[in-house]
Amino acid sequence: MDFQRLLLDVGKALSKNEVKALAFLCTDFLARNPTSVESAGDLFSRLGDQDHLTAERPYLLTELLLIIQRTRLIRDLELPEGASTTRRLISPYRTLLYNLSEDITDDDLKDVKFLLNKNLSRRKLEENVSTLEVFLEMEHLDLLSDNNLNLLETIIHSVCPMLKDKIRQFKALQITHTSPVAEESGRPRSKSYPTPAPQSLNPVRPYSGELTGEFAQLAECNVNTSNTSLDLLKGLHGGDDCVALSLELSGLSTETSRRASLKSLLKVDAQEDNASSETQMSRTTNINFAALEVYPMTAAKRGICLIVNNYNFTQSISGLQKREGTLLDEECLHKVFAWLGFAVEIKRDCKGEEMLSVLRELGSRNHSQMDCVVCCILSHGKEGCVYGVDGKTVKIEDLKEPFNGLKCASLAEKPKLFFIQACQGTSEQKPVHICADGPTPSTVCSDALIPNYSIPCDADFLLGMATVPAFVSFRDRKNGSWFIQSLCQNLVQMVPRGGDLVSILTKVNADVSQKTDSFGVRKQMPQPAFSLRKKVVFPSPSAAPPSLPH
Repeated sequence: MDFQRLLLDVGKALSKNEVKALAFLCTDFLARNPTSVESAGDLFSRLGDQDHLTAERPYLLTELLLIIQRTRLIRDLELPEGASTTRRLISPYRTLLYNLSEDITDDDLKDVKFLLNKNLSRRKLEENVSTLEVFLEMEHLDLLSDNNLNLLETIIHSVCPMLKDKIRQFKALQITHTSPVAEESGRPRSKSYPTPAPQSLNPVRPYSGELTGEFAQLAECNVNTSNTSLDLLKGLHGGDDCVALSLELSGLSTETSRRASLKSLLKVDAQEDNASSETQMSRTTNINFAALEVYPMTAAKRGICLIVNNYNFTQSISGLQKREGTLLDEECLHKVFAWLGFAVEIKRDCKGEEMLSVLRELGSRNHSQMDCVVCCILSHGKEGCVYGVDGKTVKIEDLKEPFNGLKCASLAEKPKLFFIQACQGTSEQKPVHICADGPTPSTVCSDALIPNYSIPCDADFLLGMATVPAFVSFRDRKNGSWFIQSLCQNLVQMVPRGGDLVSILTKVNADVSQKTDSFGVRKQMPQPAFSLRKKVVFPSPSAAPPSLPH
């Protein structure tokens, strides 16, 4: 396709706000203020005039569309993806600000403007001024830059605390980011692109050469080389510290005082190196943590939350009992996931084949405008299966199959979240008011079966099981199941704090493991299994959290 025609097609496919976003991301390339860009064609022409966007080098366009998540447009127009991933043309700082703007709601923006009313002109605080325009004005007033995020971080902490993680991740990556790509890609380095740290600010590095003469003797006498890295770069290989050392040595009149001074200097260096080693380890941990991406959560509706609640098993061929207390679980799940932005659908008392049919129908839908899907299965169970109300079993793997990448393309690369309240073993318990949903008639109702399944082989699945293999899970007849009630409580408490789903389920593990029946003899241990490639972080809802039973 002719390149100019391709640019025209891209421009037609973009909304006005998307064009403004692209202009903001290209601020470092544009000679004039990005707000003066009138259209996509205007933006592409400016980039072409400066040789940033050509038929031979279309990678900037691909990267821009990837950042604003127009991946389908890239695929439809057959834009090259591979080259763009090996060279970053848009600065991480610009990408950070764009991503923050996408997660800041209209109400949040009003709060941001209120906090800035003493810093920005009234014209820049008007209702029609966007988040990106506010960021640009902060840059113009020198209130914001890639190495000056303090004011922004303070504002984000007050308005939307969950977004602070993005800023912290950027800072962690900035520690070691030296950005040689700027020169290699042929674009001038912008002030917003992370620049190499001065040598004197780099973490202390151990001297890799050999020490000779009295330096070696002093090191041998005074430094425990098994746990200390000795840094003589500062004293032997240039820099201000080298000058200081040479001046100090030149002023010493006796060999004894000279050696004593060297001992003192080496001792100080060894202490500094121990501290530097701890600092470097901490920084490495932060960088590794920051490298973990987050699944996008930007859709108007988060997705569908399907709750399959099997209560009445009186017609079951297996003699299973009613699951008293499960209606409270259903109510709490409905409240919490609706609060999180999901469209909740409920199916009650499904037979085995009906359960499969319901999930296959959900998997056949178009989820392209959704962020993820949630399925909550509340039933009796046994090894690797859950029961329909007719007593027929359905394999858990079969329930997941309609959502894998081959069967449901619109959910590819999106999280598929399953929460199963069902026993995973057949061991009998003798509770008084606690129920285990199993096949044996008893006051204990246990959702039983020992699973053969493993961690899902398909990508982006999470399976939250109420219990580990071979054991029952418990459900209070009046207060609902231990697992579902803890899940709901921790979602309400931890989502507003920016907690990711795996961390939330870890907290559920901790809480449920502390529970016991009135006799203190029955315990339960939930178990999540997942093939997630990124963190699942639900945006904090603007509405007040739902009221749940304690």
